[in-house]
Amino acid sequence: MSIELAESMLLHRGVSLDEIAKIVYSLQIYYYPSLTMEECLASVQSVLQKREVQYTLYTGIALDELAEKGLLPRPLQDLLAADEPLYGVDETLALGITSVYGMIGLTGFGHLDKVKPGIIGVLNDKKDSIHVFLDDLVAGLAAAASARIAHQCRSGQSRFVKGD
Repeated sequence: MSIELAESMLLHRGVSLDEIAKIVYSLQIYYYPSLTMEECLASVQSVLQKREVQYTLYTGIALDELAEKGLLPRPLQDLLAADEPLYGVDETLALGITSVYGMIGLTGFGHLDKVKPGIIGVLNDKKDSIHVFLDDLVAGLAAAASARIAHQCRSGQSRFVKGD
């Protein structure tokens, strides 16, 4: 896989990296007033370059697409079609993305999963397609990119320290 393939898969499902960057920006602008959208987008792209993140996205998107086509075995098909509230595998998969940047990623994910800002809410509320995994994966990606910024910024400044 590659970042280009991962971005293409997201776009195919209606999600742009810019939309994810907007969520990252909303999470971090309070702490880093000089933060730019370009820095947020760069952080999303950096997280998306990690192979384990790409594999997680591929898995979740594939499951959503198979569920839309009715190709999963029962009862899994029924759980995904109904977006069963107690089905937590989608959150568990997304937590794999957040763990790349520690506890701040986990807490950011919890907030995003509850509030569902921007594209996360759009995906969650869409009734003509299945995004059981994708809304959580996008939240995980945004939380990880946000945590990356928090780890790399110093003293409330939005200039990143060297390294990842």
